Amino acid sequence: MERILLIDFGSTYTKVTAVDLQEQRLLGTASAYTTVQTDINEGLHHALQNLFEKTGKLAFDRRYACSSAAGGLKMISCGLVPELTAEAARMASLGAGAKVMKVYSYQLTEEDAEEIERLSPDIFLLTGGTDGGNKDTIIDNARILAGIPQDFPIIIAGNRSAAGACRKILENAGKQAVVCENVMPRFNELNIEPAQSEIRKIFLQRIIKAKGLSEASQLISGIMMPTPAAVLEAMKLLAAGTETETGLGDLAAVDVGGATTDVYSMSSGEPTRINTVLKGLPEPYAKRTVEGDIGMRYSAKGIAEAAGIPVLSRISGLEPARTESLVEWISEKTDTLPDTKELKALDFALASMAVKTGMTRHAGHIEKVYTPVGETYLQEGKDLSDVGRIVVTGGSLIHADRVKDIAACALFDPAEPYSLKPLQAEILVDRAYILSAMGLLSQYEPDTALKIMKKELLSYGTAK
Repeated sequence: MERILLIDFGSTYTKVTAVDLQEQRLLGTASAYTTVQTDINEGLHHALQNLFEKTGKLAFDRRYACSSAAGGLKMISCGLVPELTAEAARMASLGAGAKVMKVYSYQLTEEDAEEIERLSPDIFLLTGGTDGGNKDTIIDNARILAGIPQDFPIIIAGNRSAAGACRKILENAGKQAVVCENVMPRFNELNIEPAQSEIRKIFLQRIIKAKGLSEASQLISGIMMPTPAAVLEAMKLLAAGTETETGLGDLAAVDVGGATTDVYSMSSGEPTRINTVLKGLPEPYAKRTVEGDIGMRYSAKGIAEAAGIPVLSRISGLEPARTESLVEWISEKTDTLPDTKELKALDFALASMAVKTGMTRHAGHIEKVYTPVGETYLQEGKDLSDVGRIVVTGGSLIHADRVKDIAACALFDPAEPYSLKPLQAEILVDRAYILSAMGLLSQYEPDTALKIMKKELLSYGTAK
């Protein structure tokens, strides 16, 4: 019997998942408060105690971990044109599991430099220009970055003709600078995987130590990665499958947290309507977006601003004034649990609108235009109309009484006829909270990870 322990050092909770590799099954899950301010191993120890109360004492042959503790992987990126290299840099950062704090375009200013210094990212992704194109802007931006006193690594993933000059400028200023392939070598051509690989390497080399995780990493067999990257890996595996185990096909996922809402889609997103032309950058098959203003506690006001108090009032059945006061309350008292009828009603409304807003922003949309040859549609972003499954996770969703109704808010709404959200989908719920764990396991034992997800993700039927 070979047992594997999978650990997720979260900002609030440290979650542990035990797996029996031979039997390809889940042995148990548990969690405890993350103790990143003191010794992160304390939280891990408490989580293991909670696990052993359920499973009995277990010995593990291997341990793998991911982390979003201490704010997760915080990144800033910079490109030339907002819709092109700057957007490619943002996609690369999000796909690597980062929290993107800011995206700059064109030439950085002294005011930008002051803001970057204040934000203090873990990694800066410097891009700009196609290969053989504009060199001046990315070189000027390297000079600005060289003058910032903070010690953060800089990944150079822009015009290859300027990369060497950028690296020399930064290294002469004492910065760690790494050159990789351009995120957009040719106009409208994405190449984000090399940058994502460098982000992960730096995360392992430097960020683990900076987040106080180096002691914990000594107890772990395998490589750590950012938690959102682990969830993305799980979604890719669940959709595509392996050589011996079939996947579920195109899918989307929504993870509603206390501060942010992450949305994932595994789909080419090609147009499904006739007379439709793609506009903007091509979309990656595996896409992640983060809504930093949408969350169940820290960002509850963001949901209220996006949806409107009248909408939350209507969904919850609470009076508008009471809805507004409760939103204010939970935003300040972020550890508030939905332990009253009013709070349960409000949480249902907040979760519903978090899912709706997050998916609306993630999915593509079409615009009707008239041409000499007739009516045509311009599609920007992914067409998710035919996506057949939606996975939901996050504490506010997996413990909700009406989770199918909440998840259904991710579907197409006739009131928004130009949105390209799924028309109908089977709702799968991550009740055991295992997606990040299975993303970790997928790096070593993909067949086992896939089989466990197929078994543990509970189907709530099809929503329309």
